[in-house]
Amino acid sequence: MSRVAPLARPGPSFGTVELRGGNARVVLVPALGGKIAELWFGERQWLWRNAQLPFRAPDASASYALSADSGGFDECFPTVGSCALPSIVRGVGGRDLPDHGELWSQQPDLQLTTGGAGHRAHLVWQGSALPYRFERSVVVTPDGAVRCEYAATNLGELKIPFIWSAHPLLPLTGETRLSLPEGARTRVWSQDGIDLGGAGAQHKWPRPRCGGQLLDLSVPARAWKKRFACKLFVDLPPGEQALSVIEGAHMLTARCDAAEVPQLALWINNGGWNPLPRTSLLPWRKPAPYYNLGFEPAIGAPDTLSDALGAWEGAHWIEPGQTRRWTVTWSGGDAPPAADAR
Repeated sequence: MSRVAPLARPGPSFGTVELRGGNARVVLVPALGGKIAELWFGERQWLWRNAQLPFRAPDASASYALSADSGGFDECFPTVGSCALPSIVRGVGGRDLPDHGELWSQQPDLQLTTGGAGHRAHLVWQGSALPYRFERSVVVTPDGAVRCEYAATNLGELKIPFIWSAHPLLPLTGETRLSLPEGARTRVWSQDGIDLGGAGAQHKWPRPRCGGQLLDLSVPARAWKKRFACKLFVDLPPGEQALSVIEGAHMLTARCDAAEVPQLALWINNGGWNPLPRTSLLPWRKPAPYYNLGFEPAIGAPDTLSDALGAWEGAHWIEPGQTRRWTVTWSGGDAPPAADAR
């Protein structure tokens, strides 16, 4: 079934769209850049909510981290980190791209359809700095899967570069386990409170080297004795991939084809990063630490399109008139025993 309802959250009231199928339920907020606010499988809601930053109307001129990092599941395109396009990009060199891309600050066009194959919310965004159309269909199937179908079309006369990342934020706890391809190349983009070798350092999943010590990031909150945060990119081996987050008896899985979606970006924030400023009423009190996990199927690396076009050589291109398509399917289920997680 599908329905439209008000979103009961702190701050302004925003309309929502709810899709159900099998044991899955998705709540979307079209006015907040098409954000997925809730992702349910059975009785478990998987997405993290920022108790310190309520939902608010998006402002493209504002900082994402200070105004829109309210939790849930956003889409980042054509960049993740803010940057200026280098001069090698014909026709648009020097243009600035905002943090977390251009989609979160728009209200996309929305079309709802229902049917026996699943209930669908189709959202469409238009590029500003670059001439593109970005589409995402969220389909909740009768068997309880949530399929996200993507399409990016170049509307211009010159080829355009991009990187894309889904941006679902999940709670990070001492019980969080990650099941990813053993030995996959894992590159560091950022680090706070931990030394993984700095940007560009390479490791094999799940055991990066920190000084003279090998860590185990498959249980990220227990990997390091101090608060820390890091952004990593895991290169996926060829073929169909099943990438999982495990919490106790529950498991969330993202399925994709590495030919379409070649990376998984991991933002591990074990209390090591919070950009919110001290308040004027309580200037001596630091904002509470964030404990969250970005589990982000991605095309291209690292976070900034400028660096992806540079030394990382991780940018992707769309020719004039071309449409690039890819799919990520999310599902929930029972977790295997800890010894079998990887």
